[in-house]
Amino acid sequence: MTRTMLAGFLAGISLTSVAAAQEGAKPASPATVEAQHAVAAALPADGTRDADFALRGFVATRDDPIIRNAAGEPVWNLDAYGFVEGEAPATVNPSLWRHMRYLRHHGLFEVAEGVWQVRGFDLSNMTVVRGETGWILIDPLTTSEVAAAALELVNATLGQRPVSAVIYSHSHADHFGGVRGVTSAEDVAAGRTQIIAPEHFMEEAASENVMAGGAMQRRAAYQFGAGLVPGNSGQMGSGIGSAVSRGTISLLPPTDTITHTGEIRTVDGVELVFQIVSGSEAPAELNVFVAPAKTFLAAEIATCTMHNILTPRGAKVRDARAWAHFLDEAVQDFAPKSDVVISSHCWPQFGREAGVAWLSAQRDNYRYLHDQTVRLMNRGATMAEIAEAVPLPPQLAEEWSNHGYYGTYNHNSKAIYQYYLGWYDAVPANLNPHPPVARAARMIAALGGVERVIALARNAMAEGDYRWSSDLLQQLVFAEPENNEGKGLLADSYEQQGYQSESAIWRNQFLAAAYELRNGRPDNFATQSTDMIAAVPTGLLLDSVATRYDPTRLGRDPLRVQINLSDRGETAVLEANESVLIGRMGDTGDTPAATITGPRQLLLGLMFLKLPLAQMQAAGLKVEGDAGALQDLLDALDPMPGTFDIVTP
Repeated sequence: MTRTMLAGFLAGISLTSVAAAQEGAKPASPATVEAQHAVAAALPADGTRDADFALRGFVATRDDPIIRNAAGEPVWNLDAYGFVEGEAPATVNPSLWRHMRYLRHHGLFEVAEGVWQVRGFDLSNMTVVRGETGWILIDPLTTSEVAAAALELVNATLGQRPVSAVIYSHSHADHFGGVRGVTSAEDVAAGRTQIIAPEHFMEEAASENVMAGGAMQRRAAYQFGAGLVPGNSGQMGSGIGSAVSRGTISLLPPTDTITHTGEIRTVDGVELVFQIVSGSEAPAELNVFVAPAKTFLAAEIATCTMHNILTPRGAKVRDARAWAHFLDEAVQDFAPKSDVVISSHCWPQFGREAGVAWLSAQRDNYRYLHDQTVRLMNRGATMAEIAEAVPLPPQLAEEWSNHGYYGTYNHNSKAIYQYYLGWYDAVPANLNPHPPVARAARMIAALGGVERVIALARNAMAEGDYRWSSDLLQQLVFAEPENNEGKGLLADSYEQQGYQSESAIWRNQFLAAAYELRNGRPDNFATQSTDMIAAVPTGLLLDSVATRYDPTRLGRDPLRVQINLSDRGETAVLEANESVLIGRMGDTGDTPAATITGPRQLLLGLMFLKLPLAQMQAAGLKVEGDAGALQDLLDALDPMPGTFDIVTP
């Protein structure tokens, strides 16, 4: 999944509405209808495997499909995708429609003796293993509310048991964020619940989005379709699941960490063997072989879709070669002794032959894309050229899980290129081009003006060349952002591309852009989880503060502020000069212009929320020395990032 730590970044998705029409949506154009027919004709035989596996072992689901938070507000609707029945409408890629027919199932499913999964309660799955005394839960979903609802279903159906252990498969929030819905800090501290995670989990979970969190959160709204209503003309899931729940993200630190492949733990009487796959889909990640049940959890290195080597919302690019190697290791060491292969998204693979074949096909998928990208890269092809030259080959396309419902060959080939060579294609014209608005103005003038560009775009759309019409119209909108005709046409062009997309998150991005062009940018912008903020090391928080420093606003000689965090016993300094703000843990011994003392919560209020200094002092923050110098530093900090424009300048 998304590496985001930001609670509620999908707050705009309406999961309580079923099959509602997207406001302002247009029907599929003749070109889109034709494209959908072509896709349908080229798809492999549907077969019965996925239809069988997606429903096999179903035990029960909730009577009430709406899961609510403590205030009674809906955070999840199990029936949001109930409209996905029958043949695909012209507004949905037929391959994606088929995918959602299987992905939309929800409830408690038995996958092996003593092993179950709760699926469809969030973007991810919660795996449930019966221990000698309690439940071992692997990946407690994204938010506490849905995790609590999932555990309630487990207890009501299988019998009440305590949670003896929680395992985080990796450092993405949809695999740990619901932990406080299934256990508590008190139970962990008392040893009643053990928490196991891969090495470096806390570091990666806490730090990954601190620096770029603002931009990632805004872009994630596009990736997951914030503001889009599930429906034939709207949001169609997220490829690896339906959507992300809107509840409360939480985090409890691990009590035990796994450092290497082959490590064994006996947890509540159950032998678990671990495979470390860090550096593939997540920087800290493990897979789990439940030995007594002969069940292998492939976490997120293998799901019902090709994954992202680089997520559209933005993240550190992943290593496709290492990913393929980890899959090969799983094929060799774990799949042959597994009667079931499960993952933290999607449905299982039953039978050793099916599990080996499934993991092998996905291994070959990542390896093929990596090797062919590098082969063409070394022959001088650029990332855009490689993306056109390396499609999913027919022999790999026969396996449905190799299709790009989440990641795509187009996007991932560019990511692999970036992993090795960066964004620059060595063409000097691309080394220092004009920025978007200046380039757009020149481009519109060179093409003969606004009316000429609109005419060209209309012709391209009539021919079904939406890629070219979007290119033209994006230039127009950046040159003349108030041109409503251009914005409307660009929305129409994006929308048709969304309808045609096999990737659910490509669809979301196109349709989210169309929505904003028609209706304006939404102002909803979520805040970070308090558990996540508490987990971030103070030094990293200070580095984050430095990214909001505007040295032109300091208005005085360089200054130094000392920070004493009374609740943590930590000391830090901030040194501001005419260029940068340096954060440093420890006391350097130099005399500060001002010293602030108090709990870290007050520092967060001062530096992040930018609450008035006097208010923080009234709350208990002690300020010694030159309070004016401290205020000058605070005034030089930008506020926390808010939402920003993407499809308009």
